[in-house]
Amino acid sequence: MVPSRRHTQAWLPDIFNDFFDNDWMERSNATAPAINVLETEDAYELSLAAPGMTKEDFSVTLDQDGDLVIKMEKKQEEKSGKKHGHYLRREFSYTKFQQTMLLPDDADREKIAARVENGVMTVDIPKVVRQAVPETHKVIEVK
Repeated sequence: MVPSRRHTQAWLPDIFNDFFDNDWMERSNATAPAINVLETEDAYELSLAAPGMTKEDFSVTLDQDGDLVIKMEKKQEEKSGKKHGHYLRREFSYTKFQQTMLLPDDADREKIAARVENGVMTVDIPKVVRQAVPETHKVIEVK
């Protein structure tokens, strides 16, 4: 039998393997929504499938360790009015999800933004802008 091994991408530094790997992520719901993470030159974009959810159903925070915490909760309330039957089984009336993600070192935690559009929650995580160090090369005139 071949021993099972955690799949990693050798070309990425370990922090990125941890950021993109699902093995360590704690989920409070087994049917957690799908999450995509896109890296560009300037930022990371995290997209979370959330059909039927609104911005009021989400909470996005940074915890005391500086990790990104995404919480989603939707309660289906009973609507008043005429009822023509009753549920024999009802499983879609409550949805709850929480996930904590370790952010890479170059994430600018002060500029993280989140939005919900068309059933997708997007969290924009800009990268810290590194100032280019001016070259200190100087030519000294020989007299």
